[in-house]
Order: sequence, then C-alpha cells, then structure tokens
Amino acid sequence: MKKIPRHIISALVISFAVVALVVYLGLVFSSQWKEEPIYPGPGVTSIHMLSEWSPELKGTSGDTPVYVLDSGVEGASMLVLGGTHPNEPSGFISAVMLIEWCEPEEGVLYVIPRANNSAFTCTDPLEAAPMNFTIETGNGERWFRFGSRATNPIHQWPDSEIYVHASSGQKLSGSEVRNLNRAYPGREDGTFTEKITYGITELIKDKDISITVDLHEASPEYTTVNAIVAHEDAIGLANITLWMVEEDMSISIEQSPKNLHGLTHRELGDYTDTLALLMETANPSQGRLHGKIDSDLVVYGDDKFY
Repeated sequence: MKKIPRHIISALVISFAVVALVVYLGLVFSSQWKEEPIYPGPGVTSIHMLSEWSPELKGTSGDTPVYVLDSGVEGASMLVLGGTHPNEPSGFISAVMLIEWCEPEEGVLYVIPRANNSAFTCTDPLEAAPMNFTIETGNGERWFRFGSRATNPIHQWPDSEIYVHASSGQKLSGSEVRNLNRAYPGREDGTFTEKITYGITELIKDKDISITVDLHEASPEYTTVNAIVAHEDAIGLANITLWMVEEDMSISIEQSPKNLHGLTHRELGDYTDTLALLMETANPSQGRLHGKIDSDLVVYGDDKFY
C-alpha cells in the first residue's frame, strides 16, 4: 500500500480540526437562541403572542409571549414589561417572578418578560458579557439569558448614520434605531424594532390597560437610578408608590421629559390612556468601572471597583 505523504496527512488533520472548531462554534452560537424555562404559576390564566397585536411579527424572533393573570374580579389592569433591555436582568427576573408567583385578587395583570425577544439572542459587542447567568434557588440552580441592549443586528440591519424618530423627528445616534425604548409608539410598517413597540402599544389600547410599568437597570454613576420616571399623568401614582415603599428602599421620582421621545414613559403616556411608569435600579454590570462580568456581578453587584 502506497504511503500517504506527510503533508497530505497534516492537511487532513488541520481540515478536521477546522471543521470541529466550526461545528463547536456553531453550537455555541445557536445556544444563544435557547430560552430559559419559565414556569407559569396558578395565577396565569392564558398566554398569548405579541403578533396578535402586530401580525407582521408572527414567525419572527420579535414575537414574544404575553402572559395574562386574570383574577376574574372586575378591577384595573396593569402591564409589566421586562426584558426591554436584556442586559438589564432585574426587570426580566421581576417579570418572571410575577408569572410564577403572582395571583391577583382583582383586575388583570399582563406580563411580557422578554419585551425585546430578539435582543436576548445576542450580547453587546466588545463588552465581554456572558450569554447567561445563574441564580441559586430553593429548588436548585436556575439559568437566565444575559442579552443585549439592542435588537440583534441579524434581525435588523444596517443601522442608519442618524436615527430619526418617526413621530417626533428627534435625531439620535444611528444604533439607537435598534433600541426598543427609543422606538415607541411604533409603526405597523416600520422597522423590525418599531413593529415590536407597535404591538405593545396596540395591546395597551386593545385591552384598555390602566397602568404600564417598564423595568430597567442602569450604571450606579447614572443620574437617574433607584428612581421612578413617570409621565406627567402618572405623577400621582408615582407618589403613592413612593409613600408605600419609602420605609424599605430609597427611591426618587423623575418626571418624563417632554422633549425626549421614543421611550415608554413618554410615548405610551401620550399615545394611549395608560399611566406610564419606568423603574430604574442600579447595577454595576451596567457601569464603566466594573471588572469581569459574571453571575456575582450581575445578580449581587459584587465588584471590588464599585
């Protein structure tokens, strides 16, 4: 049998190694699309998809579950948005806890834990952020996705040099065109991100939702942290909230700027009858002074530089 030349063997070994690496990286990349499990509790009465209010989302990564917790007793309704920015996990975790544990005594609670479902499928470039983090619970360890601030560019591209907000004409950096919280009230025939916000806006209108709460995190050095940002129509509600929690936490109230457009606390208050609030808590993983981003930093804010 003729001996195979060494250079051919070397080439074959390298080829197999490259194929194995490509397969491995492909598996790592595709794992970003796996969603963490959510276990609907006894309060959940139905689950819908956002595409019911924005049909062009159907079958896309922008479609996302809307959990309904209907008490069966007449009362007000509230929508809680988690995952507007999936690299701000406290809002998402809070939404999941409501889905799994809350049992309303009256009225209806709507919860969208993955408001920007697309942004859960990627991380922010150059941030060395993990794809997920873990939390120890009484039932064992649970994992959750750590995503990006913006819609995955494979779902909406390219970014314009300047983002012009459709209804106000406000001009922002081009990458903000993929920021869900700069795209309200949305457009039925708009960008991929605007179709998501359009669906949320239409849900609020269709169900005549009384209160909308958008949950966020920011860097500790940001001026608006541990704060409720409220549309002027919702200032009274924000004050009541502050009085109820002031013994347990330090929190302030900020009124929504009228010249800052595209955000939930401005546009939902202007374009619907809902009382629009945005909650902002501090997390060192959002800052510029932190060390390695890992579960301890994301969950506990444990970082020597902060």
